[in-house]
Amino acid sequence: MTIENLWLYILSLLRDNPKYGYEIRKLIQEKFGFKPGAVTAYVVLYKLVKEGYISLKEEKKEGRGPTRKYYEITDEGRKLLLKGEKFLEELLKKISS
Repeated sequence: MTIENLWLYILSLLRDNPKYGYEIRKLIQEKFGFKPGAVTAYVVLYKLVKEGYISLKEEKKEGRGPTRKYYEITDEGRKLLLKGEKFLEELLKKISS
């Protein structure tokens, strides 16, 4: 995994349900064995929001505590994820042959 394809990993993690930033970083480490820096992950999240591939929703926690920012994949993000998956499949075919 490299920083350049971090967007693909983030979109794949958001495929099923929204997640907050720290949760995304933790899952990347658990699932893909790579721990992106806090700033790096949030820069990628910011760009994905700005480009319309994910949306951001803030939720106030019950009681005290900070507001959590949840990220959710959009329809455009799903299309981009599908393109990324197809690209990787084609790349794997070329490497394997």
